[in-house]
Amino acid sequence: MGKKRSGAGLTGPQQAAKFLGVSVLAGVVLAGIAIPGAGALGLAAKGTVEGFDEIPANLKTPPLSQRTTILDAEGGLIAMVYSRDRQVVPLTAISPYMQKAIVAIEDSRFYEHGAVDLKGILRAVNQNAQEGSAAQGASTLTQQYVKNVFVEEAGDDETKVREAQEKSLGRKVRELKYSIQVEEELGKKKILENYLNITYFGQQAYGIESASQRYYSKPAKDLTLDESALLAGLVQSPSRYDPVNDSQEAMKRRNIVLQRMADLKEIPQSEADEAKKKPVVLKVTRPKNGCITAVKGAGFFCDYVRNTVLTDPAFGKTREERAKLWNLGGLTIRTTLDPQSQDSVNESIKDHVNQDDRVATAVTLVQPGTGRVLAMGQSKPYGFGKNETQINFSVDKRMGGSNFGFPTGSTFKPFVAAAALENGMPASKVYTTAQEIEYPGPVETCGDKPWVNTDHERVPNESLSEFGAYNLRDAMAKSVNTYFAEMIAEIGLCPVTEMTTKLGVIPADGSKLPEVPAIALGTEGMSPLTMANAYATFANRGTYCTPVSIESITDAHGKALSVPKSKCDRVMTERTADTINTLLLGVVDSGTGTQAGLTDRQNAGKTGTTDNRYNAWFVGYTPNMSGATWVGSGGAKQVSMENINIGGQYFEKVYGGGLPGPIWKQAVSGALAGREAPNFATVGLDGGGAPVGGGRPSTPTGPKPGKPNKPGKPNKPGGTTGSTGSTGTTGTTTGGSPNVPVPGITLDPGLIGGPDTQ
Repeated sequence: MGKKRSGAGLTGPQQAAKFLGVSVLAGVVLAGIAIPGAGALGLAAKGTVEGFDEIPANLKTPPLSQRTTILDAEGGLIAMVYSRDRQVVPLTAISPYMQKAIVAIEDSRFYEHGAVDLKGILRAVNQNAQEGSAAQGASTLTQQYVKNVFVEEAGDDETKVREAQEKSLGRKVRELKYSIQVEEELGKKKILENYLNITYFGQQAYGIESASQRYYSKPAKDLTLDESALLAGLVQSPSRYDPVNDSQEAMKRRNIVLQRMADLKEIPQSEADEAKKKPVVLKVTRPKNGCITAVKGAGFFCDYVRNTVLTDPAFGKTREERAKLWNLGGLTIRTTLDPQSQDSVNESIKDHVNQDDRVATAVTLVQPGTGRVLAMGQSKPYGFGKNETQINFSVDKRMGGSNFGFPTGSTFKPFVAAAALENGMPASKVYTTAQEIEYPGPVETCGDKPWVNTDHERVPNESLSEFGAYNLRDAMAKSVNTYFAEMIAEIGLCPVTEMTTKLGVIPADGSKLPEVPAIALGTEGMSPLTMANAYATFANRGTYCTPVSIESITDAHGKALSVPKSKCDRVMTERTADTINTLLLGVVDSGTGTQAGLTDRQNAGKTGTTDNRYNAWFVGYTPNMSGATWVGSGGAKQVSMENINIGGQYFEKVYGGGLPGPIWKQAVSGALAGREAPNFATVGLDGGGAPVGGGRPSTPTGPKPGKPNKPGKPNKPGGTTGSTGSTGTTGTTTGGSPNVPVPGITLDPGLIGGPDTQ
């Protein structure tokens, strides 16, 4: 009998009528295949027609899960991730040999029958009766496709997967009815195309394109006869006939397929014989999936993007909806990651902290004015091996970070100062303190009950010489703990917690910042991304922008999806931000952060070191880039950074300015190399003049702003968004040589501001 063209066979109504007309036979057939034994036949036959009529007519075919591509800001590949490694291709992109092979071995009468192959059913019933078992099935390729649709729809739900694959009469009847619908609506060619794209070929490869790439490292359109026969043979049992693990068994199965193709006159016998002689020669591309495959050390950034999709309501109202989108895949995600910045972060980390050191470091860079996350790296790589981790030290717990974050030390003090300035305190405010004091009290809180120092908690300064009268400029540069304890006692705790909330400074575990004066010294655990983004608000002259990591997303059909946008709000006046910038320029010029001072542009920042030197920080920024560097204990066991080797260098004591500072400096220097170098708008402080914040050329060294796809374009690193130019409305900026002292300050560069600060 000649083959019918695609779409041939009985129509849907004819198939249904025929099915109903032979309901008893169908019941016997199905029972014979699925439930051998005469006792089951009558029951099966009785229930078949009634069940058939009650099955909904529409088969909702779920879209096939595919791999997702994650790109950097310039379109470079970061990683490929997937729930199921699949690339959907049209039939024209699949080798004709492959098409013939799969039909020959799985359903040789595919083009001759409709949804149900009655000859095949009778043959299977007869064979099973002779053998006394259900050894042989009679599913058509269409029925197999429908079953795979049920499995695909079940996703990762193990219970639903089992239900989709169970050998029950009910499932078989449902499969048959949907097969009739599919035959009528799609036709043979489309069914074959869908089948080859949905079926599993082993080695984590779903669909023929991924299978061809996995086993032969080439597209499915280029598969040869022997290669096609081998892959077609896999479908029956991907594990048993796996050519990677058992080439001899795979060859036997391949040769069965070749002979079947010859018997059906799909290929000449001579061609089949020639192909049988060929050894199984593979060119395997190992499965690569997930953020562990990310390039440029961007595994943690990749994971941050994944968690963004899973947590942001822009991608679905519920966690389940968002997970479904991610697992479905087929997305092309263009991110904010800047390759130059990421490379610079990686190099700086590599030069200062070793992977097998007892402590770790994490560096995150963001862009003021846009919230774009430009780089994210750490010394313990993303992975499962020794000295590797899946914990992203740069982000909060809910985004894959550590459980509690890391205490920030004195890097918290600028938030206290900003709250005080916003509440009317002058920058010239002076406090006279001893070298060690009890926390002053009572201290007003946001509630009715003030904080009272009932336990007589005390706060010391690092140096025994740190006592007497200090203004804000000197106290910030020297990181004088007692000054900020007095400040928070005067303004109260509520202005500070309100300011930090507006700056997104929320503990990494998601808890509420406690209303206790010790927060002024950075006792609560934060993430580097939180700190970098909060300091970006100072660089942006008082406007806070929420962090974003995704520029755009398109789905498998090229349709653009909505992505979360950075939300920017003014949280302090320009005057307050400019004052903080002026203060933190002094920290870098001649305070505790001199080792982080850039030589070709202005930068500001603050150092921080915590109790027992478990954590050390430098958080710094220029008008167009903000970054946080943390060094400390990444594991459960805290490591005191005294008399310790880090990155092959001995440290008697690690200070925020002594190790995190240089890491930050190298990372930011490389990230901004060749890019615009705007100045801060600064203010005069208590008549002492404005600090200069590092020298730089009078003409920016970067390309002209606005040049397409080049540094200097707005919303790109080094662009003009968020910067101020050389003058500001609240003060003036002067040029000069790097590290010109702030008037009146003489300070040992290694000095820190307290045992649980600086």
